[in-house]
Amino acid sequence: MDPRDPITSTRGVGPVLERRLTAAGCRRVLDLLAHLPLRYEDRRTLGRLPGADHRATESAAPGPLTVVAQLESVRRVFGRRRFSRVEAVACDGAARVGVVWFNRPYLAQQLEEGVPYLLHGPLRRRGGDGPWQLSNPSVERISGGEPNGGPFDGGGVRPVYGRIGEVPPSRVARLAGDAIRGLRDTSGPDWIEEWLPCEERIRHGLPRLAQALTEVHSPSGEASIEDLNARRSPAHARLAYGEFLLQQLQLAAARRQRRRSGKPHRYRADRVAWAAASRLVPFRLTGAQERVLGEIADDLARNEPMLRLVQGDVGSGKTVLAALSCLMAARSGLQSALMAPTELLAEQHFTSLARLLGSHMTIALVTSSQCAASDDGSVSRPESTEERIAAGRIDLVVGTHALIQERTRFARLGLAVIDEQHRFGVVQRQSLARKGLRPDLLVMTATPIPRSLALTVYGDLDVSVLDELPPGRRPIETRVTTDGRMEETVEEVRRRLESGGRAYVVFPLIDGGEGVATGLPSLKEFGPRWARALAAPHGVVHGRLRRQERDETMSRFAAGSIQVLLATTVIEVGVDVPEATAMVILGAERFGLAQLHQLRGRIGRGTDPALGDPLCVAITGDSSAEAKRRLEAFAATTDGFRIAEEDMRQRGPGEILGTRQAGLPQFRFGDLARDWRWLVAARQDASGVLDRLAGPGNDALRRQLERRIPGLMSPEEGSPRP
Repeated sequence: MDPRDPITSTRGVGPVLERRLTAAGCRRVLDLLAHLPLRYEDRRTLGRLPGADHRATESAAPGPLTVVAQLESVRRVFGRRRFSRVEAVACDGAARVGVVWFNRPYLAQQLEEGVPYLLHGPLRRRGGDGPWQLSNPSVERISGGEPNGGPFDGGGVRPVYGRIGEVPPSRVARLAGDAIRGLRDTSGPDWIEEWLPCEERIRHGLPRLAQALTEVHSPSGEASIEDLNARRSPAHARLAYGEFLLQQLQLAAARRQRRRSGKPHRYRADRVAWAAASRLVPFRLTGAQERVLGEIADDLARNEPMLRLVQGDVGSGKTVLAALSCLMAARSGLQSALMAPTELLAEQHFTSLARLLGSHMTIALVTSSQCAASDDGSVSRPESTEERIAAGRIDLVVGTHALIQERTRFARLGLAVIDEQHRFGVVQRQSLARKGLRPDLLVMTATPIPRSLALTVYGDLDVSVLDELPPGRRPIETRVTTDGRMEETVEEVRRRLESGGRAYVVFPLIDGGEGVATGLPSLKEFGPRWARALAAPHGVVHGRLRRQERDETMSRFAAGSIQVLLATTVIEVGVDVPEATAMVILGAERFGLAQLHQLRGRIGRGTDPALGDPLCVAITGDSSAEAKRRLEAFAATTDGFRIAEEDMRQRGPGEILGTRQAGLPQFRFGDLARDWRWLVAARQDASGVLDRLAGPGNDALRRQLERRIPGLMSPEEGSPRP
C-alpha cells in the first residue's frame, strides 16, 4: 500500500463510499490523511459511573467521563415538532446512569442491549440538580474486550474528525485509522517519502513525515492532550513548517528570478533630484516618509524592477510618496499608472495629484464609466484620452480596473502603483505590470496587514512600513455604545460642530430594502432623524449617486458649507477633511475590524486644537458575542497593526483578504496566527535551502518543488533557474 494509491485501497471503501469521497476531493489515501482531526479526546483513564449519592460524587465528575458500560432500555423518543432523541441507561455493574443522544436517530437501531460499549462524554445533572446523565457521548462497541476489534488498553487518545463531504465523522475516523495501519503494515515506519532536508529537520527538532502523520492520526499513549488540541505537538509542527517551507521556497525562487531579470528603463534621478522633488510638497515629510522614500529611490535606481509594498496606517502619507515617485518617472521620460479599487477613490486621487503636481506633469483619469464633457458641452470620445496615453503624451494615468483592460495601452510604462492592494488579487497586480516591459511596481495599503500575511501573500515583495503620523495629530477617542444612549452621543457631536468641526454619520445600508437582516438603520430612514437632531447644515453621499452630485456634496463638506455628512461606507478610503473631528457609526456590529478602523481614520486628520479632540462613537444594537469582542478590540486601540492581528485571530486570513483573493495561499496544516514562529523559521530557512537544492540528498524536495514550479531546475546546469 502506498499513500499515492487510490482511496479504494483503504479497507472498507467500496463503490458507494468511493463516489462520496471522490466528490469531496478525497481521491487518494494521502488526501484522506491530509484531513486532520479537529480535536482529540483523552480516554486514557477509565472512570466509574456515579452512584445515587449526588453530593458524594459531584466533585468526581467535573468534565468528560470515559467508562465501559452495558446499555439497557435503548429507545427513540419523539418530542415536539417531531424532533427526536435516543435515550438509554448505562450500567457498569455498580451504578446506573441515563444516556441521551441528540440528532443521531440511527443509534436506536445500531445499539444492542447487554453488550459492553466504551462511552465518552460530559456527565451532567438533568435540570441542574437532578440525576446524572451522559449527554451525547461517543460510543464504541467492545467485542471480546476489544473496542472495534483492536487491543483494548483503555480508551487512549482518540482523534475526532469533521465530515468529508457526505461521509460522517465516525466513518472518517475508522478510514483514517485503517489507512495508517495499512501503510505501516505494508511499507514499514517510513511509509511516505521524506523530503524535508535533514539539516532543517534536526535543527528544529522535528519528526520525519511518516512519523508526524502517524502521530497526528494515531497519537501515542504518552502524547500531551493539551499540545495535540492546541496543535503544538511536534507532529503538527512538522506538518505546518513543511507546508510553509514549500511556499516560502516558491517565493524565494520568484524573488531571485526578479533580481536577475533586468529592466530596460532607467531613472534620471539622483539624491539631489529627489530632494528637489520633495520640496514641491507643501509640507515637511515625516521621518518615516523620508526613510521609505529613500528605499523607493534605491529600488528605482537598481537594474532590476522594484517590487515594494508600503504599509501605512490611515493618514500616514502614502499617496505623497507615490506622487513623488511618479514625478521622478515623468522627469525620466517614463509613464506611470496608479490603480485604485473604486471610482470614488480614483477620482479623489486624480483631484489631489492634479492639485499637487498638475503644473509639473500631465495627468489623466481612466475609469470604466468615464465619458468626459468638453467645455462646449459636447461629449468627447473616451478614445481621445486613450490615444494620448498610447502616444506617450500623458505622464500619469489614474484609474480603476479599466487600466488593465485591453483598450488602455501605454507607450513607455515605467512605474505601476496599486493603492489599497488588499482589494485586488495577484492576477490584477500582474496584469497591470504586463502593460509595460518589466515596470517598477509600488503597492500601497492603508489596511495594515498582519505580519504573517505579509510574509505569505506579499512574500515576493520588499516591505516598507510607515509607522509615523504627521506631527500635530491628536489621538482619537473611541467609544462603543447602544441605541439607548443616542442623546448623549448627539450632544457630544454638537459640541464639536459648535467649535467649527465637522462630522460623519455612517449607515450600514442605503435603504431598508437591500435584503439584509431587518433592524439595521438605513440612510434613507434614519438620516433625516440625525440631521434634525444635530441641527446643522448637512449633505448625503452614497454609492448610487451620480458622480457630479457626489463630488458637489463632498466639495461643500470640505469647504465648510456643510457640517454633517450622512453617508455609507463610500467614505471609507480617500476622504481627507482636516476639520472633521466626529464620527458616528450606526449598526457597528455589521462592520469588520479593518473597516471600522478605516472609517475612523477619516477623522482627526487636522491639527487645530480649537476644533476639540476627535471622537468616534460606534453604536450597536443587539450583537453577538463575536461582534462584542470585535467592538471591544476596536475601542481598545487605534494602532492599525494591532487591529490587523486581532482581526486575523477573530476571522482568519481568508476573511481579511477576501475569499476570492487569488494571492491568498491555502494552507491545510499551518495556521498563520497560531504557527507564526514556524512561518518565520521557514522564511529564514528558504534561501539557504534553495542554495543547496541541486546538491545530493535533495531529490525528494526537488520533486516536491517541480510540481509547484515547473522548470525550476535548469537542465544544463542542474541548478535552480534564476
